Amino acid sequence: MHDVIIVGGGPAGLNAALILGRARRKVLLCDASQPRNAATPRTWGLFTRDGTPPFDLRAQGRADLDRYETVECRDVSVTEAARDADGFTIIQADGTVERARRLILATGLAQDIPEIEGFDTYWGTGVHSCPYCDGFEVRDRPLVVYGRGHGGCGLALELTGWSQDVTLCTSGHDGELSDKDRDRLARNGVRVIEAEIERLEGDGSRPTCLRFRDGSQTACTALFLMPFACSPSPLITQLGCELDETRSVVPTREYEKTNVPGLYVAGDASRRVQFAVVAAAEGAMAAFAINAEFVAEATR
Repeated sequence: MHDVIIVGGGPAGLNAALILGRARRKVLLCDASQPRNAATPRTWGLFTRDGTPPFDLRAQGRADLDRYETVECRDVSVTEAARDADGFTIIQADGTVERARRLILATGLAQDIPEIEGFDTYWGTGVHSCPYCDGFEVRDRPLVVYGRGHGGCGLALELTGWSQDVTLCTSGHDGELSDKDRDRLARNGVRVIEAEIERLEGDGSRPTCLRFRDGSQTACTALFLMPFACSPSPLITQLGCELDETRSVVPTREYEKTNVPGLYVAGDASRRVQFAVVAAAEGAMAAFAINAEFVAEATR
């Protein structure tokens, strides 16, 4: 039996494995290599690694683990997970069964991309979910938010820090914007277009304009999706984790603990602040807490 199984090999999972490896714990890290930022050319906002390609970052993280003989990494997806009195059981896609005393889910989120022509084409290069990750590179250009209600309003206002040319497109969901939100948008120079979106057009590398079904169009260098249009890993629901009101992230407790004893969730699936550096920190905190529990159990 492993001490800890970690599902997910992004910043959260890799850093958790690193801390646990240094504590000489027997760790199995399983990674399907399907990160949400796979289509993104660069990872921004990470101390000493600003602008590193996502898979280069993961490769370096794996290389850092090579010196720790108690850490094993496997390129495999995990399809099932269950908890019992002795710990956790996982089933890999190839049918292999593994057990551990503790389980860290660092699975991230799956982005729900709207089924609008062009959105999928430019995902990661011109369609984004995080202005802190991608806003600087499109500063002072025409930016569009695809969103609705108070959340769409908030993202549009946030983007005014990167550009004074911001448009909120509700694609027919005009009734979800309150009068107060409309007033804030108007006072801050954000246009609201309520026509239904037909498609996103571009030059092959970046978007150039957004076309609407009424025949109109608006310039668009980058399009940002309203936050939390994401789905968590099925493992999270299999294990009975509580989800927040968005049904996308786990409201973790101190040190990334969940409502399920022995189960930790670290990274994008546990917080609304979805930065690589935050994910790595959460992985470290979960690892610290787990090792502290093992020490307490062994020295009673």
